[in-house]
Amino acid sequence: MIIRKFDVISVGKITGIISAGFGLIAGVLVFLFGSLLGGMMGMMGGQHGSAGFVGGIGAVIFMPLLYGVIGFVSGLIYALIYNLASGFVGGIRIEVE
Repeated sequence: MIIRKFDVISVGKITGIISAGFGLIAGVLVFLFGSLLGGMMGMMGGQHGSAGFVGGIGAVIFMPLLYGVIGFVSGLIYALIYNLASGFVGGIRIEVE
């Protein structure tokens, strides 16, 4: 079996969804550690420390969107380049049972 061509839009959709999932994981980590560290720094400075919490919520919303858009665009570019390259070398050969 040889993969000669990818549908560019479908590759973009899949890579966008996968990247958004990684963005969600990164956003949650930023939320957890940012809230924790922001709260600790705020308490040491005599403030309430809610800036870390608000920034963390923004990260949970913003990072999956940003990662998803970048993943979609990079998937489009990768698929286009693969389709061009496979015309020269013949594609990727896969053995299946």
